[in-house]
Order: sequence, then C-alpha cells, then structure tokens
Amino acid sequence: MSARTARPSLYISVDIEADGPIPGPYSMISFGAAVAGRQDGASYTAADPERHTFYRELRPISDQYVPEALAVSGLDRDRLLREGAEPAAAMAEFRAWVREVSAEAGAQPGMCGYPAPFDWTFLYWYLMNFGGDSPFGHSGCLDMKTLYATKARVPLRAAVKGRMPRELLSARRHTHHALEDAVEQAELMSNLMLWTPPSTAGPAG
Repeated sequence: MSARTARPSLYISVDIEADGPIPGPYSMISFGAAVAGRQDGASYTAADPERHTFYRELRPISDQYVPEALAVSGLDRDRLLREGAEPAAAMAEFRAWVREVSAEAGAQPGMCGYPAPFDWTFLYWYLMNFGGDSPFGHSGCLDMKTLYATKARVPLRAAVKGRMPRELLSARRHTHHALEDAVEQAELMSNLMLWTPPSTAGPAG
C-alpha cells in the first residue's frame, strides 16, 4: 500500500497577551494572528504577514491577575472589563477566520509561535473551553525555538533571538501588542523555514 500523501500546511503565527501564567485562574486579554506561509512537501512559500490577520481584545474571565503580567501588554483591565470581546464570540470568529484562510490556501492550519508552549496553552484552552473545538486539532502547533534549535544544532536553551543570525530576525520591533508581535513572528517563521544553516560538518577525510 502506498504511503498517504500529507496535506499542505498553512502556518499561522499567533501571539497572546495574558494577565497571569496559566489559563483558567487567569485570562488571555488579547491575541493576534497572521498567516506566515504555506508548506507543501519540501516547498515553503512565505506570505505577506500583513495580508491576512486577526486581532481581538478580550474581557477577563476571573478576578485574579498578576500586576506585572498585566503591565507587559499595556492594556487597561478596567477598559477590557467594559469593552473587551466576550471570549466565546471571539473564539467563534477566530475559528471561522482560520478555516477561511486555510480553505483559501488549500491547506491544513497549524499554529506557530515563539515560543509556542505559552501561547498554545492559552489559545487551545480558550478554543476548547469556549466552543469545544480547535481548528488546529489538539497538537497542531510548531515551536519556532525548537525549529531553530534543530536546524542550527544548538541546545534548546541556546535558541534565543540574541544568538540567532541577524538575517533570520524580523526588522520589526517586538512591542507586546499581540497583532504586531504575531506579524513579527510570522516573518521569523518564514525566515527559519527558508534558512539553510552553514554546514557543521568537518572536512572530508
């Protein structure tokens, strides 16, 4: 029996801002997404990360928050309590957007982040808690730190932007505005996917 052909992947860069370390006791207060690119087999095509984007600011879901975490985003919690989107409505809109851009690309959506674990934890929890469905499935995420560590053959803890070749980094600033950071990270994703690291092999004997 022939091997099943893998579907192309559409990588969607997601960045979230939260007011604490874990979802449930604490809240995701904003999130942004930008289409980074499409992979079909060994071929990767970068997208314009500003073309397809999504952004919402959310109403907090609990009274708990860590002041230092909240301060990172620069968002006003009182304003979010009054004006933030209801999480269930925002996640429904996000699911629809992910499926629309994925259908347009003829590809299966995958979330990517730098680093992905924190953002994925909040995103997946919100998708499942507010609607019970994730367009990425339960494991459709790619961590850019791991991608770099694997390609560069460095320990995971050494996979930091300050040690990456300059040509991999976006020229955009990291602002802690979720959409701006999602766009910045989409460029990093495409640069990583298209990067061929210098050979680490020694001279032939």
